[in-house]
Amino acid sequence: MKRVLFILLAAITLTSCGTNEKKTDSADASVNTTVSTSEVTSVASADSSTVYVYYFHGKQRCKTCIAVQNSAQETVNRMYGDNQKVQFLEIKTDEAVNKELVDRYGVTWNALIIAKGDDHIDLTQYAFANAVNNPEDLGEKLKSEVEQRL
Repeated sequence: MKRVLFILLAAITLTSCGTNEKKTDSADASVNTTVSTSEVTSVASADSSTVYVYYFHGKQRCKTCIAVQNSAQETVNRMYGDNQKVQFLEIKTDEAVNKELVDRYGVTWNALIIAKGDDHIDLTQYAFANAVNNPEDLGEKLKSEVEQRL
């Protein structure tokens, strides 16, 4: 019985993140920070003094996926908008031009990673657990991790 419930829960979770391609909220539509590959590759390899907040995602995203991106992006813009040493970058995992960066961090689905040079932390699980119901907590965690790397 436990096995059946687990499989059912896993199926629901996976399909909820993989079937919602439409953005319905106006806030969702305002997120447009896709960076060209040449920018990402040159930025990622050239400047090890900059802290990058990477949000990796594929084509299809659920509301939680979008909430993670919005929360992370808003936090970076609000707290570090004037600081050129902190950058938020949206990376599309399904684009071949981003393969090097995706492979570098071992991203297989959506991910929120903070990196400075070789020092990085994966906040994906924390972000998905807090983005919808507790975005302030996610913002504080993000701030703490960025500050450690500045």
